[in-house]
Amino acid sequence: MFKGIIGSRWRVPIALIAVVLILAPLIAPLFWVYILALIFVTSLLAMSLNLVLGYGGVYQLHHAVFYGIGAYTAALILAKTSLPVWVGFVAGPLVAGASGLVIGWFCIRLTKLYFGMLQISLGSLIWIIVSRAYSITGGDNGMHDIPVPALLRSSNGVYYFTLAVLIICLVAMYLIVKSPFGSTLQATRDNPQRCEAVGINVKRHQLIAIGIAALFAGVAGVLFVGLERSVFPGLLFWALSLEVFVMCLLGGWFTFAGPIVGAAVVVALRTSVSIYTDYWTLVLGVILILLIFFLPEGVMGFFLERLEPQPVEEGRQLANVEG
Repeated sequence: MFKGIIGSRWRVPIALIAVVLILAPLIAPLFWVYILALIFVTSLLAMSLNLVLGYGGVYQLHHAVFYGIGAYTAALILAKTSLPVWVGFVAGPLVAGASGLVIGWFCIRLTKLYFGMLQISLGSLIWIIVSRAYSITGGDNGMHDIPVPALLRSSNGVYYFTLAVLIICLVAMYLIVKSPFGSTLQATRDNPQRCEAVGINVKRHQLIAIGIAALFAGVAGVLFVGLERSVFPGLLFWALSLEVFVMCLLGGWFTFAGPIVGAAVVVALRTSVSIYTDYWTLVLGVILILLIFFLPEGVMGFFLERLEPQPVEEGRQLANVEG
């Protein structure tokens, strides 16, 4: 089913990576097990953004707000109510997806940069509300010691749970990308005018994609609660959205697995750089500039372009030979 994601020459390396990830909690120090779990969560967030950015061509510049909405929804239900745990875990993505549809409904009337600017404004409004609602969300202090199931109280349990959810979500997103809806969404990205001409409702497809991407971002937010057992307003801040945007660019926003590579690199760099300086965002800005000039197709795009067969180029070469 996943033959189309990466070429056959990548199957052995991917299998080896899978074995390493499965065995990691048994052989790696506890700190690196935590970092891997954090990479899983961040990868899902980056993948959800790429679903609407890379495949839909929508400039979703404040995607982290849905990540924070999912996390806070789950945290509030777990900490403030007596409802079953699964209610909070399910409500987080659903509320995030609904928020994506509502915010998207306002923003979809605009295009490209103006869409992103309006979304940043609306997302910042939600961030302000969460930051000031001390009696409900804890304000700037956030919420800590959130009760989670016994499975998620151990490092190995939360690691394997996060990995399993990530795999399920990747399968779901891959099926969406390869579905008729996914193909139509990519067509609206490449040529919206022609799509409108043949009767495709471009705005409707983009709005649905925003809702789906927000839902998966909400899933990532719930996983963050399970991993950290805390939430804070920074989860909804625009700086995190920029960071996730860079992950997509770094990994390759026109590739399926690119955001995973970008998330792994950014999380590893952030962890390393933070040891020496507090100016992580400055390093992030330098990375973004270098990407634009030297690696516009991203890491995965760079390697896939050179290692995978290029049907278009092969067709052109064949046509030249026949001519």
